Amino acid sequence: MIEYHPMNDLKTSSLEYHSRKPAGKLQIKITKPIRSVDDLSLAYTPGVAEPCLEISKDVKKAYQYTNKNNLVAVVSNGSAVLGLGDIGALASKPVMEGKAVLFKHFAGVDAVDIEIDEKNPVKLANIIEAISPRFGGINLEDIKAPECFVVEEILKKKLSIPVFHDDQHGTAVIVSAGLLNALEIVNKKIEEVKVVMTGAGAAGIAIAKLITALGVKKSNLFMFDSKGLITANREVNKYKAEFAQETDQSPVCQETLKGADVFIGVSKANLLTPEMVQSMAKKPILFAMANPNPEIAYQVAKAAVPEMIMATGRSDYPNQVNNVLCFPYIFRGALDSGAKEINEDMKLAAVKAIAKLAHEPATPEVEKIYKTKLKFGPEYILPKPFDKRLKDIVSRAVSKAAVDSGGTTI
Repeated sequence: MIEYHPMNDLKTSSLEYHSRKPAGKLQIKITKPIRSVDDLSLAYTPGVAEPCLEISKDVKKAYQYTNKNNLVAVVSNGSAVLGLGDIGALASKPVMEGKAVLFKHFAGVDAVDIEIDEKNPVKLANIIEAISPRFGGINLEDIKAPECFVVEEILKKKLSIPVFHDDQHGTAVIVSAGLLNALEIVNKKIEEVKVVMTGAGAAGIAIAKLITALGVKKSNLFMFDSKGLITANREVNKYKAEFAQETDQSPVCQETLKGADVFIGVSKANLLTPEMVQSMAKKPILFAMANPNPEIAYQVAKAAVPEMIMATGRSDYPNQVNNVLCFPYIFRGALDSGAKEINEDMKLAAVKAIAKLAHEPATPEVEKIYKTKLKFGPEYILPKPFDKRLKDIVSRAVSKAAVDSGGTTI
């Protein structure tokens, strides 16, 4: 388990970790022997011409003769990096390397980080399209909204490989899985709950799409951006407009939160007060995911309403919303099934598989890592990242959904 340190210790430790030789977090590994003249003639000229000729006749042969079948590009322009904002393409590289490490460690997926210095979404999409032939999938990362929606839409139309913006869909999958389990614990029906959301960027829109696909009614979903409640009389982009409330009034979050069953925050720290939480319905559910500090501090929220179920983006509190619970396995399942896309059925399959796993007792190995007993309940609505069962269970569910939904090329 990652321990939180005073900031100066964390900074020193992190910089030492990343600069330790060899610098960074990735290396290239050779998978075939190069021990003889014969090996050399097969790895390169003249033998390498044979797979080249086969691929030139049938591009699908690239999956047979190259590493395309297990290779994902982690692509960013650095315009919305973690909690750091627009720090530029090169400065985002440590994060993208880290993402590639998680792909490999948790799901055995090879990944290459690619940082592109381009802010125009159409140009960015064109660049990604141009380099896409070598990859089996594209993981978009830390691209700000609404440009990220444009990039993903273009690539999904043009490419026949999976394209997945993890900031959107990964977060949505984990929140949705946790929400299903939290509602089960408090005995509330998803089609009846009132949901208030703060944050209408990439993650917020994707969460709204997925939880409505699961049963939340749009009329019961109140989404706030930095200017207030999104309503039909406001001029907003088409992504926000999908969740606009049909009203001429734009009440403040404090008023709208009264009687709400669920709060989902992907916005900024300290947005909620104890009194606001206390005004919610009985047994409220809070997903307060602003990083590094949530919309209301965990201890403050629990002191205000002890029976609430709360999740954050932090590892030092129960119910961490961590995208590593899904994105490695969604791609693992997509690659294994020969998927041409990551569609809604595949995401919903991941949601249900993750939610179901949390019902199972944690393995002794996981409990040893986290130094506590973990059993399905208010403080355990999501599995832990180090649960090795995720790879098999989630990947298989996604792979099956890809085949059943017609989302494969084979």
